[in-house]
Amino acid sequence: MKMDANDVVGVNQLLINVLLYVFLPIWGIAGFLDWVCHRRTHIEQNSGLMESSLHSLMGIQIAIPIALCLLYQINVTVLLVCIFAWLAHEVIAHIDVWYASPRRDISIWEMHAHSYLATLPFFMLTLIFVLNWPMVKNLVTLNWQGHLALEPLRQAHGFDGYVFHYTFFMAIICVFPYAEENIRCAIYFYRSRIKISR
Repeated sequence: MKMDANDVVGVNQLLINVLLYVFLPIWGIAGFLDWVCHRRTHIEQNSGLMESSLHSLMGIQIAIPIALCLLYQINVTVLLVCIFAWLAHEVIAHIDVWYASPRRDISIWEMHAHSYLATLPFFMLTLIFVLNWPMVKNLVTLNWQGHLALEPLRQAHGFDGYVFHYTFFMAIICVFPYAEENIRCAIYFYRSRIKISR
């Protein structure tokens, strides 16, 4: 069955809504639950500042492509950033678990949160590819001319103020908690070093 232009637009909008109102919020909620698990295992007393820094790095690795996709037209530059960020996130996630697992207990709840944190970036990247398939073909065929400069979106995704509300939501459930984790781990680390030096 062949879809007409209105059907295609409707499906595209539905997929964008899945990204905006399902995948992006769930990624933030999974990050918050992961933080709760870290806190319960007293991360500052075992894997400490090193693991906490890796968590913040992984958040930044995904936040950058999310911000680009919410603010700019998808082009070759944005796709390259998305791909590089996803690959880098995969590497750091592997290092994170490799470093943490022998140093502290990783509960079934934390592993469950990790399953979302690991897979959602891939699903989001896949949907971005599907929604911008002509630009993906430009990327693959090296037809990059005229597709590298960042251009702001003519019309923002979601409802008016979506970017502000999503940024506020993520600040509350991810940025502030992980900043607290970094500070808590840093304080414990430096206090421990002072005790050792005495």
